[in-house]
Amino acid sequence: MAVPQVNKKLLDELEAMGFPRPRATRALHFSGNSSLEAAIEWVIDHENDSDIDQMPLVAVDIDLDSPQPFDITEQMKIKAQELRNKSHKKKEEEEKKLERQREKERIRASKDLTEAKRILESNEKQRYLALKKKEEKEEKRAREKILKKLEHDKVERRSRLGLPPESPSVKPSTHLLQEKTTSLPLKSVTNAEQMRECLRSLKRNHQNDGARVRRAFETLLIYVGNIAKNPDEEKFRKIRLTNPLFQDRVGNLRGGMEFLELCGFERTEGDEFLYLPDDKVDMEILNTAGSELKSAMTNPFFGLLSV
Repeated sequence: MAVPQVNKKLLDELEAMGFPRPRATRALHFSGNSSLEAAIEWVIDHENDSDIDQMPLVAVDIDLDSPQPFDITEQMKIKAQELRNKSHKKKEEEEKKLERQREKERIRASKDLTEAKRILESNEKQRYLALKKKEEKEEKRAREKILKKLEHDKVERRSRLGLPPESPSVKPSTHLLQEKTTSLPLKSVTNAEQMRECLRSLKRNHQNDGARVRRAFETLLIYVGNIAKNPDEEKFRKIRLTNPLFQDRVGNLRGGMEFLELCGFERTEGDEFLYLPDDKVDMEILNTAGSELKSAMTNPFFGLLSV
């Protein structure tokens, strides 16, 4: 297959008028190379052909005689211009159509991205709510465990005092309730005042060394806090008196040992340890001790003014 031979002069004239070489070659070939006007007429009749801008191929070369030259008329120029205008308009319409298609694609991609983002945020919210619900359940279980522990401790204390267990079906009388509400605060106030006096004495005796006083308060708070959090752990309820760190921070300061004894600590035989027996762990006393220590640490005038 080869490109058909056409009149070179007519081909140049068509190209000079703005026709692409494949279209001009096809027009001359199929119009029989008869004339420039016949070629333009063929283009007008076949401008919507899908292959109009494809180079035509033939099986054999055709040797054509050159026709007599002739002038391009004004009508031919007008038709050629009309063809160019149609071609430009068609390209513009195709470009606009392509741009609309691209805009649709962008809008669809934006919607897909927005939907994907919405789904992601929804999933994150679901995970957050599930985690929050799980944390609330764990907090509820922890509170229930603490309440059971407090109830168990209450039963044991009543047993040690020789009191009968409380009957769930019988409410305490008004007299017993009043007695309970008046006796417990008196005990708490007494313990709190004694503890406060120990801390005042410790601060007054070492008022020129504020850092050492604060270190003593912090150490006592650690001892009390560890026992309150882990009442069953014996290692938190046993202090070696010969420990140099303990002596430096608490033991050698007047009021430190007394404060621990008010919390329930006892000296063992030979004064080797301070020990808080399991049956003497009192959460109310430990909470009071913690409150007094925090007050002493945050009040700059604590222990320096008479009370």
